[in-house]
Amino acid sequence: MGTATSEIDIDRSADDVWAIVRDFGGIAAWSPGLDSCTVDGDERTIKMFGMEILERLVSSDDTARQLVYSVIGGVPVTHHEATITVTPAGAGSHVTWVAKVEPDEMTDLMKRSYDGAVAALKKHAEG
Repeated sequence: MGTATSEIDIDRSADDVWAIVRDFGGIAAWSPGLDSCTVDGDERTIKMFGMEILERLVSSDDTARQLVYSVIGGVPVTHHEATITVTPAGAGSHVTWVAKVEPDEMTDLMKRSYDGAVAALKKHAEG
């Protein structure tokens, strides 16, 4: 199983950044390349690049500022679980996005995707 990790410091409080991240359906407002995102219960459907990706919310912990989700359709993976954690860093925050994925060949693609996502999150959060 491969692990893709993306991290970034954001010049906004952890609470402010967590408010953005915890909105499971709000990702289309800030993540690059997404055409739309719809939520039905604990599942969201993301449309991007002519694909539909189905993801399931595994957990959301306001105290730990941690969101866990899995890709369950639309991408050729046999396993995917991503954890986004927002921690205080001085007056700002630090975001870590870690995904465990199978097959291993998907790890680099996931890493590039999440690198772009954390950069877009920083831009969105900092205004």
